[in-house]
Amino acid sequence: MTADPAMRRAWRNVAVLLLAQAVMGAQMSMIFIVGGLTGQMLSPNPCIATLPLSMIVLGSALSARPLAGFMRRHGRQRGFVLACVMGALGAAGAAAGIVLGNFWLFMLSGLLTGIYQAAQGFYRFAATDCAPPEFQSRAISLVLAGGLVAAFTGPFLVRLTAEATAVPFLATYAAIIGLNLVGPVLFAFLDIPRPPAPEPGHPQGRPLRELLRVPQITVAVICGMVSYALMNLVMTSTPLAVVGCGFQTSDAANIVALHVLAMFGPSFFTGHLIARFGAARIVMLGLAILGGAGAVALSGVALGHFYIALILLGLGWNFGFIGATAMLTRAYRPEERERVQGLNDAVVFGGVFLASLSSGGLMNCLGGTPQAGWNAVNLAMLPFLVLAGGALLWLMLRPRDLAR
Repeated sequence: MTADPAMRRAWRNVAVLLLAQAVMGAQMSMIFIVGGLTGQMLSPNPCIATLPLSMIVLGSALSARPLAGFMRRHGRQRGFVLACVMGALGAAGAAAGIVLGNFWLFMLSGLLTGIYQAAQGFYRFAATDCAPPEFQSRAISLVLAGGLVAAFTGPFLVRLTAEATAVPFLATYAAIIGLNLVGPVLFAFLDIPRPPAPEPGHPQGRPLRELLRVPQITVAVICGMVSYALMNLVMTSTPLAVVGCGFQTSDAANIVALHVLAMFGPSFFTGHLIARFGAARIVMLGLAILGGAGAVALSGVALGHFYIALILLGLGWNFGFIGATAMLTRAYRPEERERVQGLNDAVVFGGVFLASLSSGGLMNCLGGTPQAGWNAVNLAMLPFLVLAGGALLWLMLRPRDLAR
């Protein structure tokens, strides 16, 4: 493909990380399809049916910075393998909770799954570690494009396994264990050198307090968090709303499949759009599309409304989240990489945790009917879209030497 050794290494790492996103990444769509339904089956109160999904996000938020530090000391490869082991253990704990009918065990297993999810969030950053600057936006997009395969394999495996055993969803979590076991084999081919230990007098980078005063970093973190959190808020509630409005679990799986396809499908050209129009404009477009998804969802609960709303939700996430990631990678120095990335993912998953925690209460305990709960979920998007859009507009209107 190229005679340049740096580009050969970059393409090799992109290929490995794309496959990781495609294979191991399928487990996240599987979990979000069946997790809320399993929680509803096991929970003592329907208001906490989505709490197990919230625990996954909490595990991601709590582990993002420690995992970034582990990768800084021991390398990306060991960090990703460790996360696959935690993902397998989390799925095993969830399966045990299903067999025992123990909601709390099922819920707590999500903390381990969250460690895997945090590591998956670092795939996009790892793709830029050895990539030339002009290739970085494209590398991020290509890695996330691996989610296209996951968009098909995850829901397909759910349809194959959801009722394969006498206890619903048990085989689904067994399949997730198998996906995680592929990880150590795949990451053996990753070629990202472990960062050298800093020498005495080597620049340590700016402290977190100073980094948070950089407008581009702060706005990128806010926009990334809002894009991811709102996508998670609506997606977590979707299977409950679809089934609650009289449709089948297979319909929910098909809707989530197209949603995930919309999340990752544009990734083949998102990097080119960012290079041409700028990351900030693409993020603004993503936020507008997220608002459109909420408007469609509020307009009705026919099956077509669910499909269109979730497709728009995925597309808005793609532009908003990839654009925010591109903004962030251009705003810090090399020695600040792990610190900023860990901070970003801790904030992002913290916001996603609060969104996921809210989804069950909004969906099941506000309004009394599935349609009223679904409307409450989508109305909750509005203030956060205003926050992110306002922050981004403020950054875009700043002098060029500050906004960059």
